[in-house]
Amino acid sequence: MNAEILAVLEYWEREKGIPREELIKILSDSLLASAKRAVGPARELRCAIDPKTGDIKAFARLVVVQKVLSKHDQISLFDARRIKPDAQIGEEIEVEVTPAGFGRIASQYARQSLTQHLRKAEKKMVYEEYKDRVGELLTGTVRRFERSDVYVDLGRCEALLPNRERVPNEDFQMGDRILCYVKAVQETPRGPEIILSRADPEFVIKLFKREVSEINDGTIEIKAIAREPGFRTKIAVYTRDPKVDPVGACVGLRGARVRNIVRELNNEKVDIIPWDPNIRNLITNALNPARIKSFEIDEARRRVKIWVSEDQLSLAIGRRGQNARLTSRLTGWEVDIEAEAAPPTGGFEEKVAQAIETLAAIPGISREMADALVHGGLTSLEDVLQAGESYLASLDRVGEQAGAIMQAAREEASRRQIKLGETTAA
Repeated sequence: MNAEILAVLEYWEREKGIPREELIKILSDSLLASAKRAVGPARELRCAIDPKTGDIKAFARLVVVQKVLSKHDQISLFDARRIKPDAQIGEEIEVEVTPAGFGRIASQYARQSLTQHLRKAEKKMVYEEYKDRVGELLTGTVRRFERSDVYVDLGRCEALLPNRERVPNEDFQMGDRILCYVKAVQETPRGPEIILSRADPEFVIKLFKREVSEINDGTIEIKAIAREPGFRTKIAVYTRDPKVDPVGACVGLRGARVRNIVRELNNEKVDIIPWDPNIRNLITNALNPARIKSFEIDEARRRVKIWVSEDQLSLAIGRRGQNARLTSRLTGWEVDIEAEAAPPTGGFEEKVAQAIETLAAIPGISREMADALVHGGLTSLEDVLQAGESYLASLDRVGEQAGAIMQAAREEASRRQIKLGETTAA
């Protein structure tokens, strides 16, 4: 049985990380009840386990007397001096009282109690380890499913990714490696429960902090964020350093930084906009690239009414009202968008074709690129410049070509300004 005890201790020490000294103490406490049953009501009974051999022994502190009246509390002077030659009457000495076969009996009796103690110790260690990790990003492996909840193996414990914290269009398989945000660590009757999330806006913020060093060191601040998980996120950034472009830093060289974030979010669209304390400018940035005609601001009710041209209405509102809804959440103001009546002009298809031809005439922008830009709501050079590289990168059929398109647009704008200056001078 000693070998069995040692094997159990080694398993828990190796697999669960519980120190051998703590395991010995837990096992000693578990065996004490067994010893009381086997030995009887001995005075100050305790159990000891040899950590090397696994031998179990029971000890009691007995009082040395001339004549023993209670064998559970006293020991005769003659017997005491066989253990301790200088023992005196009235002195307390520790005596081994291990009964025959106690190791086998105690091991059987204590096995269940030991398991319970070890589970409690393991749960306590898990809670102590993770209670201060709320707000961190952790990578784990999908282990099992219960209804729509996902249980993720973090190595030493399991964490829960509830259905409410999942992104609707994400589907996981057993064994998938996933990155999650630690939303909470709770004590429950069953032990500590680690709640993970991939739908929380803080998950996106943590991804930006990981990818964008300027956010991590405080050069750039994330002022506000609004998210519809799996579909679109708007994030407003700001910096006090005039030498730093907050949007450009978040996008990265050729969109590398934001592309890594979008990949982790399974191609969720991410709009990065510059923060502005002026609500007009902030809403204009948030609704970009839609062009706004006029504002009506009700500061008392924190409500803004916006008028746009009819051809810009769908772009401003977004699919199923998503763009307007996210803008409202981002700014904290209620945003109403209406179309301004416009005089009838040529047909829609004619307008689209004309816009494509206009953009394709710009050196460096191919007809295919122009078609992608127009179908993304950008119908003029001014629209492209105002939209910015991060929006271009999110358009279908543009992607990595966003940087080249922006460069071509800037060069064309520069050329047009020069020509305008020459005409004015003449």
